[in-house]
Amino acid sequence: MGRRLFMSALLGCAVLVGTVSAGAAPARAGEPLVFAAASLKNVLDDIIKAYAETGGGKVVASYAGSSVLARQIEAGAKADIFISADTDWMDYLAKRGLIDGQSRSDLLGNRLVLIAPADSKVAITIGRNFPLRAALGDGRLAIADPESVPAGKYARAALTSLGVWGDVVDHTASAENVRVALAYVARGETPLGIVYETDAKQEPKVRIVGYFPEDTHLPIIYPAALTKGATPEAARFLEFLHGDKAKAAFLKAGFTALSQGAQQ
Repeated sequence: MGRRLFMSALLGCAVLVGTVSAGAAPARAGEPLVFAAASLKNVLDDIIKAYAETGGGKVVASYAGSSVLARQIEAGAKADIFISADTDWMDYLAKRGLIDGQSRSDLLGNRLVLIAPADSKVAITIGRNFPLRAALGDGRLAIADPESVPAGKYARAALTSLGVWGDVVDHTASAENVRVALAYVARGETPLGIVYETDAKQEPKVRIVGYFPEDTHLPIIYPAALTKGATPEAARFLEFLHGDKAKAAFLKAGFTALSQGAQQ
C-alpha cells in the first residue's frame, strides 16, 4: 500500500502541481496567467473557455495546492491572478506586498466531506468521537497535507474539533493537494478520504459518506486577487469571474458564490 501511495503521489504531482491546464500552452505576452487552487480545475477550465467564446481572449491557468502556488509567486512566478482555497495563503502574499489589495475579494465557498470509493459499503455518521479509526480498518485516510494545504488544514481542524484526530493522525495518507487525495480514494488505494464537496461531485468513482459540520473548522473561503503588476487583461478576467456567467458555472459545480454577480 505504501509504495502504491508513493507512486500515486508522484503521478498526481506531475499532473497538477505547477502545470497549466490540460491542452493549454504556456501563457504568452498579454495572456493572463491564473494560479488557482487544485479544487477549481474543472469549473475554472469551463469558465476560461466561456470567456474566450464571448470574445474575452485567451487565459491560461495553473493548478496546484494553494501553498505551492503562493510560494511560486513569492519566488517570482509571473502569475496575474491568484485564487487560494483559504485566506491564509492570500494573507501570506498580501503581507509581502505581492497582491493588489484593492482587487481582493472573497469569491467562493465550499463544504468539507468524507468520501469512500463508489462501491464501498462503509456507513458512518460524522459526530463527536465518531468511529473513524475503526472504519479505516487496515487502510489509511486520504487528506491533503495538513501542514500547508488548505483542504488538509480544514480536515485536521474538523477531526480535532470532533475528538478523533489523535486516533487517525498516524493512519493518514498525506497528499500534495486535494485532487491527489481524491485520486487515492477513487482508485481504491485508501478506504476513506476528506475532500471538498465539489471534488467529490466531479468524481464518479467516489461517493459522499457524510458532511462535516461547518462549525468544526474555519469557513472554507476562496479569495481571489490580482498580483502586483497584473495586466489589464487579467483585471478584465477577474471581473468576469465575479459576473453572472461565471457565478452560474460555480453554482452548478457545487460552490457557494460569495460575491455579487454582474450582468455580462
